[in-house]
Amino acid sequence: MLDPIEVFGAPRSLARNEGEARHTANRVFGDIRMVEVGGQELRVGIRRSNTGAPPLVIFNGIGANLELIEPFVAALKGIEVVAFDVPGVGESPAPAVPYRYSRLVALTDRLLETLGYAGQVDVLGLSWGGMLAQQYAYANPQRCRRLILAATMPGLVIPGGLSAVGRLANPRRYHDPDYLRRVAPEVYGGSLRRRPDLIDHHVGRVRPPRGVGYLYQLAALWGWTSLPWLHRLRQPTLVMAGTDDPIVPLANAQMLAQLIRRAELFTIDDGHLFLITRASEVAPVVRRFLGDATGTAPSRRRTMGERLAIWRARLLRIANSE
Repeated sequence: MLDPIEVFGAPRSLARNEGEARHTANRVFGDIRMVEVGGQELRVGIRRSNTGAPPLVIFNGIGANLELIEPFVAALKGIEVVAFDVPGVGESPAPAVPYRYSRLVALTDRLLETLGYAGQVDVLGLSWGGMLAQQYAYANPQRCRRLILAATMPGLVIPGGLSAVGRLANPRRYHDPDYLRRVAPEVYGGSLRRRPDLIDHHVGRVRPPRGVGYLYQLAALWGWTSLPWLHRLRQPTLVMAGTDDPIVPLANAQMLAQLIRRAELFTIDDGHLFLITRASEVAPVVRRFLGDATGTAPSRRRTMGERLAIWRARLLRIANSE
């Protein structure tokens, strides 16, 4: 049980009673509610299932409201899903002060408790949310049963191209649909290079970040890395990556799969948004992974020294090829 602290420093006098919610219908999530947790209002989407399996908590990408993952959630049939707009994104108000991933982990635990999820959960993180997912799994070795990392990295270790990353640092694409259509092939790669019109499905779901929310997400990422403790993650982990991702090069997924002990790597010929553009193909992969009770583990686990030696050699090859 978390202490009744003000996780984000919002004045209690301005918040409703904890757990109080406003419900609205949604064709994918079933209902969307505003939930007050620790002085912070969060917009939460829940897609119910009666299978009895642990729910899948999804952490979305930077600036991304929960509607943007609807195609994937719709394709992921039979699994209970919980997702929320992080503070300052979508319809969740920006907090009073910036935050780090560790504080979002605490907020997520409070949220799950408020929603009545007391047992284990599975966690999926996409892009920026993949780093939050790593932090959550590390902080909750017992509660987090399985971990899925999609189009993400262990920190700013092997960043993408300067042009794509530079455009990503600016939230303009969420406020200007024409600009998003123009830059999407370069920023996201994959299917959007071949069929730029696919971004129109994305544009219709965008809700621009609120106030300083986008800056707070950038601040949470700055200086963060999971490299010192990746080898300590206990959860069976599925690392997923597109082979044409301008933002997160494939080498990041290979590094994650190498350093996490019980990890397997899945790649697809697509870009940064493969979870959305290829939802019908990747959802069954996720469903099989979550349904496999045995987990995945290599027959002999490499030592941390062996893993680091492999990555030193790979990074030298990358440096020498440039």
